Formats: sequence, C-alpha cells, structure tokens
Amino acid sequence: MSEALLEVRDLVKHFPITQGVIFQKQIGAVHAVDGVSLFVNKGETLGLVGETGCGKSTTARVMVRLIDPTSGTILFDGEDITTVKGDRLKELRREMQMIFQDPYSSLNPRKTVGSIISEPFAIHGMLKSEGERKKRVQELMDTVGLNPEHYNRYPHEFSGGQRQRIGVARAIALNPKVIVADEPVSALDVSIQAQVLNLLKQLQRDLGITMVFIAHDLSVVRHMCDRVAVMYLGSVVELADSDTLYSQPRHPYTGALMSAVPVADPAAASVKRRQILTGDVPSPTNPPPACRFHTRCPKVQDICRTETPQLEIKDGGSMAACHFPLTDAEVAERAPALAGGRSFTESGSRYPTPESR
Repeated sequence: MSEALLEVRDLVKHFPITQGVIFQKQIGAVHAVDGVSLFVNKGETLGLVGETGCGKSTTARVMVRLIDPTSGTILFDGEDITTVKGDRLKELRREMQMIFQDPYSSLNPRKTVGSIISEPFAIHGMLKSEGERKKRVQELMDTVGLNPEHYNRYPHEFSGGQRQRIGVARAIALNPKVIVADEPVSALDVSIQAQVLNLLKQLQRDLGITMVFIAHDLSVVRHMCDRVAVMYLGSVVELADSDTLYSQPRHPYTGALMSAVPVADPAAASVKRRQILTGDVPSPTNPPPACRFHTRCPKVQDICRTETPQLEIKDGGSMAACHFPLTDAEVAERAPALAGGRSFTESGSRYPTPESR
C-alpha cells in the first residue's frame, strides 16, 4: 500500500434521474459505482473487466477526477484530491491523462495532427515557441510509430490504428504519471490491436507510466495487466494478480466469464463446461440487496439475499466478495488455462509494421 500512486476508498458515483423540463425533480439515481475500493501501485497496470454497464469506465474516470464522485476518497501520490478545484485540479491534469475508446470521435477533425498533439502544451503554458512545439510533437510522433513528416495532416488522412497512436502521443505529451486507457483497441481491427497494445507496454516500460486498463477481451487483459479487478453492477467482486485470476478464479461471476473464453486445444475444450448465466443484469437504478450477483448466481443461498459479502482473500490468493466461492474442481471445469491468451508478438521496432506509417 505504501507504493500506491492512485487509490480510491469507498468510491460512490450516482447519476440522478430527473423529471420535468423547467423545474426538474430527482426521482431516482443510476448506481454506476457503489463502494469501490482499489489502489494502483507505481509502474503497474491495473485491469478493469466486466460486462457493459458494470461501471468500469465511470470508476476510472472518477479516479482521475474527470467526473466528480458522489462520495468516497481519492488519493493521488498520498494527496487527497477528492474535492480539489481550480488551478490545483489543472495541475493534476498534467499528471493524469486518458486514452479514449473511439479514435474516430476523440480527435478534432478540423485540427491537424500537430495541433492536436501540441494542445496540452498550449493549455499548460509549456514550450511557447512554435519551433519548440513542432520539434517536440515530431519527437512524440516518432515515439509512437508515426511519420514525423505527417505533422500537418488531418485525422481523416490516417487509419484507425494510426489515429489511436495520435491519441497515445497526446496522452504522453506531458509525461504523466497515470494513464487511463478506456478500451483503447476495441474499435480497431484485430490485426492492428497487437501493435497498439505492444506500443502501450513499450511506453510503460520506457517512461515508467502507471496505467488503468479497461477492456472486454480477457486475453488482452491478461497480456497487459499485472492485477485485475472484476466488476459487476457497480461493485468489485474479485481482485487478484493476473496469473492467479486466470488460473484460479473464485467468484462465480469470474468463473462464468472465464468459461466463455474459447479454447483452441480440443482436449481442453472437451473437459471445459460452459457456465451459462440465466436472466439479465439487474437495473442499476434498483440494484438487488446484499450480493448483487445473487439473482443470476448458480450457487445462490439464502444468506446471499440478506448479507453483503466482503471482498476478502480466498483459497488460491484471490480476493473475492462471495459467501460460496468456487472450489478447485469447479475452477477446473470453468476456467482451464488460456494458454497465454492471444499472441501479441513484440516486433522490437519503432515502426512495428508498414500500417503505422
């Protein structure tokens, strides 16, 4: 915990539901995040996984103060930044940056690449000379595998993978301590995803960046992350280092996620049992009491409906919020080894493939 760069305690974020046009009255709230406690150590990558709408992106954005929390505490490098505003919040923006999911909508189509990447310098009053900015931007373009000569081109002249590289260059321009990567490859072709992921890992090693990585693809998360937090309906249900989570998941929801991963080995596939979850995810406006997974859990008991399970260490080393965690036999059925997941080969080049040009 002493090495934690970013930490949240009992984080809550509710979005109000209002009625009326002029005199709006709150009639409810969307419980996007409810009581999440996490920390990210310096230099590590923390993964956030879960179904769409489980609160991954909201949690990450609140952690870096892009969204104000409803309650809870946010600590950055030991400082409580939960309520900071004005100039101090602007200073924090230099330390915490974000890579957005959609490389097509996150770049201003009316600005050149040079202008987009240099905008952080203008906002923070750095490198006031136009020549200095251009030199630095071209260095950043070279770092992320883009041709520096394309400084004056517009976003529409680049492919999806190249656009995401522009977003990465903009994110690292101010040498931040933390980067939130919100599903940075989900909008890209599979052939391009590996290039962007390897670029992020290389930059993290070279620059010592701490990262919060959000994704749906479990093999991508395993490749990228040191630790993984599994979220369900606004809460963390399991937290463990990457190898432990993938080899010995303890929460039934995590086991169901692992059981959905295709296995290429016919022998392993023949013994794997698919765990099909019944029913739909409950509404975040009216989440179930106690364990939020009890409406879909195959191991549900009476206590699950009345007592909220605490996130605590289970057999195998995972921290799971479950009264009846998976046994070793159940783990073997649902989550055989993923054999390293998808292969992401390091190219060892500044320009991994001609596509990056």
